[in-house]
Amino acid sequence: MSKIQYTSIEGKSVAYFTLLAVLALTMILGALSVLYMEHEGHYVTGMNNQIVWGMPHVFAIFLVVAASGALNIASIATVFRKKLYEPMARLSALVAIALLAGGLIVILLDLGRPDRLMIALTYNNVRSIFTWNVILYTGFFAFAGFYLWTMMDHNVHKYKYFAGLSAFVWRLMLTTGTGSIFGFLVARSAYDAALMAPMFIIMSFSFGLAIFLLVLMSSYKWTNRELGDFVVNRLRNLLGVFVAAVLYFTTVYHLTNLYATQHHGVEKFLLLEGGVLSHIFWIGEIIIGGIIPLILIYAPGVKNCRTTLGLICTMVIIGGFAKVYTILIAGQAYPLEIFPGYDVSSSFFDGVITSYTPSLPEISLGLGGIALSLFIITFALKILRFLPESLADTVTNAHTK
Repeated sequence: MSKIQYTSIEGKSVAYFTLLAVLALTMILGALSVLYMEHEGHYVTGMNNQIVWGMPHVFAIFLVVAASGALNIASIATVFRKKLYEPMARLSALVAIALLAGGLIVILLDLGRPDRLMIALTYNNVRSIFTWNVILYTGFFAFAGFYLWTMMDHNVHKYKYFAGLSAFVWRLMLTTGTGSIFGFLVARSAYDAALMAPMFIIMSFSFGLAIFLLVLMSSYKWTNRELGDFVVNRLRNLLGVFVAAVLYFTTVYHLTNLYATQHHGVEKFLLLEGGVLSHIFWIGEIIIGGIIPLILIYAPGVKNCRTTLGLICTMVIIGGFAKVYTILIAGQAYPLEIFPGYDVSSSFFDGVITSYTPSLPEISLGLGGIALSLFIITFALKILRFLPESLADTVTNAHTK
């Protein structure tokens, strides 16, 4: 098996610094949006007393879930000893850490009082799933960081397998915890399901791999490095499995709810009567994020087309945002069933479906989180050796076992 040579990118071109500048500007706009919302108050957002998790949380949850899935390539290489994926393990860990950082900064700045973060860190309610998620998020940085260290420093390389196994188990716990936030909210008809935890795990595999593929192909194209079809097609087929699995879990989730009489109301709302939310579900999540990518992935005429694969990954990401938006916003828009079987109405909007329109500052904050993740990746590729010199077919064929 040939030895893989890792190098950093040169990062001296005008295009490179232009990319960093655009990402930095997006982060600045996100920070200004936070200051505006903090100064003016919550009313300048589209959120209200019924929908308290808005567009920033859609971005944050998507990035956190995708971070777990982005580490999947490194886990396959180390834990399951698939040598083909080993050259990409460093990049996989970098993308995972960067995505989690972007997601958590959005959550922190959307809390309303980010200056009181230390209270949340020092006064823990162990009976709350939110407390456990704080531990899981911070632990992910530690495990993924140590795992990356063992891959890049020969002095600690002997601990690589144990670091990789620990990071693999921890990221499954992290995504389970994120999904359990919704699964444990029994007061919300759209959330009360144990299936949420495993569905979030498979969602992470799909979203994370789509982002990783875009980063991988862009990095090699922009630095004029050779990326062979063999490894790309392997990742393409793996993405197809994950996309199909997300569709399967989504189908099972809705069929289960349709079987339970108490959930017929929320299912009718989600699938048929939710207006724009139903459109986002069917068009964004199912068609753009699921059916079309599956067709393109397994269509024989575009097997080796990188442009098509980039389009597939983009559609999977769009579908991922649509899915998180449907889960988060539609789940809150449907009224709480305080007295099941009875019609409830009051001056506090009980029994009323809530509308929500994201505001520009909310969207700007979410885009700032994405920009932070991409900035970390782009800058890290310049200062450290994350990318193999070549992933040509002649190199990767030796890593198929």
